[in-house]
Amino acid sequence: MTHSTRSPSNILIFDSGIGGLSIADEVTRALPQHPIVYIADNRLYPYGIQPDNALLARAKTLFPTLESHYQPAIIIIACNSASTLILDEVRAITQTPVIGVVPAIKPAADITQTGQMGLLATKGTISRQYTADLIAEFASHHKITKIGSDILVSQAERKLHGYIIEEALIEKELAPIITNSAIDTIILGCTHFPLIKQEIQNTLGNRVHLIDSGEAIARRTTHILSISNQQLPPTSPPPTHTFIFTAENNQVSKLTPALHTRGFFTIKIGNH
Repeated sequence: MTHSTRSPSNILIFDSGIGGLSIADEVTRALPQHPIVYIADNRLYPYGIQPDNALLARAKTLFPTLESHYQPAIIIIACNSASTLILDEVRAITQTPVIGVVPAIKPAADITQTGQMGLLATKGTISRQYTADLIAEFASHHKITKIGSDILVSQAERKLHGYIIEEALIEKELAPIITNSAIDTIILGCTHFPLIKQEIQNTLGNRVHLIDSGEAIARRTTHILSISNQQLPPTSPPPTHTFIFTAENNQVSKLTPALHTRGFFTIKIGNH
């Protein structure tokens, strides 16, 4: 691989698949002048079903390599399943500021009127101690209905690959929320889920408020780049972004239109 992606102001966004594109969308809105290098670690996709020790071992070998190769100004782990497990580890083995994406339980607890919320996430995120600690700290007096769903992840992947969304499957997954009219706030605790936000909203109706971490991550990224004097001035036209898979992917051609609309015109298979 060439080193053409090196830049002191790269924003490196990391996920096991394409869910982190929802974070990339918000970061691009806030910082359109910054080039993004997106790493999709499809070698271990999906992270939500991987054992903890496999993800920790992967982090120890992968992140120092990514940091050395791309020299980013900031690293965003755009995956709740990964962040709730490896965030501290990655911060310990890298010199770059690292932001993790974790379920937006605190802001959801602040806005619910009924005190009843839903948490949509992967099975891994649902079961993590990190998530339990967030609930204990910020929502201990609320009732939270948890749904760990790999089906919603696959539906988001289908959508970005140009396939038809299977709305009946979404409705089936959300049944515990649909049948509980007291739930008024839903936490989208997986970065894939904002990609099908409209489909989820259509299924649940407007009585339910959906909240995710995307805008907060973009604000945090802007703040860190600003205080480290690495925020670039506005540019026109905006930079081209780079999207890298860590393993072969025979679906790349189907994903290309969704990547192009987001400014990712360099698409590679890496050797990470």
